[in-house]
Amino acid sequence: MADILIIGGGMAGLSAATALAASGQRITVLDKGRGPGGRMAARRVEIGGEQVSFDHGAQYFTARDPAFRAVVAAWEAAGVAARWPAAGDDAWVGTPGMNACVKAMAAALDVRWGVRADGLARTPQGWRIEAGEAVFTAASVLVAVPAEQAAVLLAGVAPDLAALAGSIASAPCWAVMAGFAAPLPLADTFRSDTGPVSWAARNSAKPGRAGAETWVIHASPARSRELIDLPKDEVARILLADFFAATGAAPTTLLHLDAHRWLYAQPEARQGEGALYDRELRIGIAGDYLHSPRVEGAWLSGAALAQAVLQERVASTS
Repeated sequence: MADILIIGGGMAGLSAATALAASGQRITVLDKGRGPGGRMAARRVEIGGEQVSFDHGAQYFTARDPAFRAVVAAWEAAGVAARWPAAGDDAWVGTPGMNACVKAMAAALDVRWGVRADGLARTPQGWRIEAGEAVFTAASVLVAVPAEQAAVLLAGVAPDLAALAGSIASAPCWAVMAGFAAPLPLADTFRSDTGPVSWAARNSAKPGRAGAETWVIHASPARSRELIDLPKDEVARILLADFFAATGAAPTTLLHLDAHRWLYAQPEARQGEGALYDRELRIGIAGDYLHSPRVEGAWLSGAALAQAVLQERVASTS
């Protein structure tokens, strides 16, 4: 039986887990993904006989809070993060992929990848977590998944937390991963607040990357909703055409094309809460939607939830 079980191995969940494990708590983290990343995912593919990776989720992150700046400095010293001036003076990326920072955090923890939490039940002994054919037990449960998923998971056991999570709406995002035979005559980043493409970046120009000319293209929320249910191959072709039309670049020989749909890419954030923990039920929630829709917001939310849990532990023993 774990002291605390955390559902969600993204930035918020691992931030909470790191802080709690450092205090001596026995932590287990469950994540339905095949490996570290979440919305900081990186996908490896072979192009022209070379292995390359695409950061198809979060493109970069910033560090403004002193506590998070200290963490990022440690990542930089460990070689898993580097500055990326093309995206801004305070832009950072994981190296050699955006998921490197999450990998580094997870390596020091007991994380069970490929395990989906299907249901929660409160028992006299604590919490029972059903995950396929597996069953886990813990004194406390922390839920650090997108708001829409948290609302479903919590509906029958923590209605107040479920209602709050259920009040959040997240914008979707289609991401296209494209590889080309030659460099495109463009700056390394492209942004637009009005067109069908909100962001595009030369992924191969980020620190620590190598190999073919690769780009990641993010559709705007409106364009993503228009294409939300189309097959990914069709979406990839449409958004690639949108990209060339928006940038004015001439199409060149295409070596790779794929797309990924993020249903919960950009949540509306409830400024101020940070995280919420029910001391009586010993269950809490964390995520960027409770702080700010950024990588830093997710880390700060997880850290805030860990602090709330530790305060409860101190209060219960005093």
